[in-house]
Amino acid sequence: MGELADKAGITVRTLRFYRERKLIPPPRREGRIAWYGEHHLARLRTIGALLERGHTLGGIAELIAAFESGRRDVGELLGLDGMPSWSEETPVRLTPEALADYFEGEVTPENLSTSLDIGYLRVDGDEIVHVSRRLLDASHTLVERGVPLAAVLAAGRELRFHVDAIAETFTELLRTHILADVMAEAADCPGPDAEHTAEHTARISETVERLRPLTKAVVDAELSMAMDRRIREGVEAWLRERAGDDAGAGGGTGAAGQWAEP
Repeated sequence: MGELADKAGITVRTLRFYRERKLIPPPRREGRIAWYGEHHLARLRTIGALLERGHTLGGIAELIAAFESGRRDVGELLGLDGMPSWSEETPVRLTPEALADYFEGEVTPENLSTSLDIGYLRVDGDEIVHVSRRLLDASHTLVERGVPLAAVLAAGRELRFHVDAIAETFTELLRTHILADVMAEAADCPGPDAEHTAEHTARISETVERLRPLTKAVVDAELSMAMDRRIREGVEAWLRERAGDDAGAGGGTGAAGQWAEP
């Protein structure tokens, strides 16, 4: 929290006040540790910009709530409409009954609580919104194949932790080596000049669009090779274990003995 407040140029006391007013989303929790990320910093900077324009905290809270509930018409006023977006995910709106049909017998209070905590689900009136069609379909398939939904969600929480670290690596590369000039120009602009802000945001968005396929290719290649290594190591360990069992049962020794009886 101290690091986030320092980067946002506010006090920890102010940050706590914003959190109590629900002006920023809750942190991601790992045990007793609360993790804040770039989206929290972006929200704080948006709040600061709106305060400079004369908006009250109550008005800002209403605008943020409207934006998060899907009213994109307020995005421009919040300064979020032109922000670069890396994600290409499509949210899915479901009734509680439809969600129960997706995961028959698995929609327990515990699993719902976990899904809300991770951020996979949010409630909008009488509907439930899942953050990603692809994640919803993948979770559904895994549950159909026999993986308990609780295990899928636990894996999702762990994956989120590691993917955040990967995103931080790429973000730092972009910020340090590609977007440094744009960010420096923006910092030199006197005050929140709307025209210059739009220009800089457009240049950042163009860079994001250009680099998105490259980043996905790198992550996909690394994950593919890591899966190959893990699967190969697992199969080899399993074969060694079987060979040891065969040898103990009098199946012979050495490589020939290991493969003498399948």
